[in-house]
Amino acid sequence: MGGGAVTAGDASAAAAAAAAAASVAGTGAPAGESVGAGASRGSAFPAPSLRDVLPVDQTSGTFVGRVWDPARGVPVPVAYRGTGLWDVSHLAGTSATLMERSALAEDLAQVYATAPTWSIDEVRLPAQLAAGEDPARPTAPTLLAPVDLQVLKACGVTFAGSMIERLIEERAQGDPARAQRIREEMQAAVGVDLGAVVPGSAEAAAVKEQLLALGWWSQYLEVGLGPDPEVFTKGPVLSAVGTGDAIGIPAFSAWNNPEPELTLVVTAEGRIAGVTLGNDVNLRDVEGRSALLLGMAKDNNRSTALGPVIRVFDEGFTLEDARTVSIELTVEGAPEAAGGDGYVLTGLNTCGSLSRTFESLVEAALGRHHQYPDGCVILTGTLFAPTEDRGVPGEGFTHAPGDRVTIENPLLGRLVNAVGRTEELAPWTYGTRALFADLTRVGLRA
Repeated sequence: MGGGAVTAGDASAAAAAAAAAASVAGTGAPAGESVGAGASRGSAFPAPSLRDVLPVDQTSGTFVGRVWDPARGVPVPVAYRGTGLWDVSHLAGTSATLMERSALAEDLAQVYATAPTWSIDEVRLPAQLAAGEDPARPTAPTLLAPVDLQVLKACGVTFAGSMIERLIEERAQGDPARAQRIREEMQAAVGVDLGAVVPGSAEAAAVKEQLLALGWWSQYLEVGLGPDPEVFTKGPVLSAVGTGDAIGIPAFSAWNNPEPELTLVVTAEGRIAGVTLGNDVNLRDVEGRSALLLGMAKDNNRSTALGPVIRVFDEGFTLEDARTVSIELTVEGAPEAAGGDGYVLTGLNTCGSLSRTFESLVEAALGRHHQYPDGCVILTGTLFAPTEDRGVPGEGFTHAPGDRVTIENPLLGRLVNAVGRTEELAPWTYGTRALFADLTRVGLRA
């Protein structure tokens, strides 16, 4: 199943949520009052800095990100390496266009030979914004999500563990109290290592027939074992948040979790140009009620986090290297002294355990049947599916306001986000029209 060691505090998740009700993602704002994107004033955790999240020891890699440039009032694509960031808007005005360059690593090698535009100590994260500062137009250089015009796509049920958990959600009809009993019944009924079955194979077809006979077949096993993967649109263009920003859980969800995933950055022609870290925030109770509620479960404000930067493929880091990446997850509840439960959850997502290849996921999303002229990103799914109880026995894990989620890999950096109530966090206001207006005003081409 996914998930590693877990330590829970004595307080229940419900008590932690109640204790944090007066704090939105640890910001100290009263319930119902909108707050900044990721401001950490009053937080139980110190605000991370750019130095804390970037892969600063990767001094030979090729990295691309985005920074809000307050001097021009526009987001610009940047190259990153070591302790410097270079404005590369002279190469392309957007991340989407920059990633289309066929020799991007070579182009950026020339950029790295020049003086950087900013040091990493001059650029903030959204969590460091001052109280009252407009998160859409910060007053100092601020790191953003590393993509802009690329469509946000995601894949589900790409690991055996997540496949079984989706089936459990369905049979529990979104009720976490029933999940553990169904999980035990499922494990006893299957009697086969689903992780070793190749989707779309003759063996997979035989397993399907066995499960049908047992009465355990479902749409989730169809996409887990069948020829076609689950690929869906995760969110609108420009809706992703970056590291150091807040992710949101809507008030209508009581059973939810993070999903740490390697994310492919794909060009318009279907070339995988690089990878980044992603969090495909999931509302398990909503999806468990019906797969037809997938949009409600997956596409909400602040439900996609990406970053900190894109690692562009070069001689030192290739697509083959990406296939072996392991991603660590840590969820920390606010300390008990701050009104939380002190809960800690750890997990691991290993890309080598994917049931499908990166190429098959890209082919399912993009081809003659569907084009993405500005490219897309594809969250590849997760092995991690938390089953351990946080507080109430039998109800498993769910987020509490004030949680800190860290998704990391030493080659890619750290994606760090605080958890808040979606309705109480700053709304999403910077869309495509605003971006194009800003680009036009300063003479940049998208």
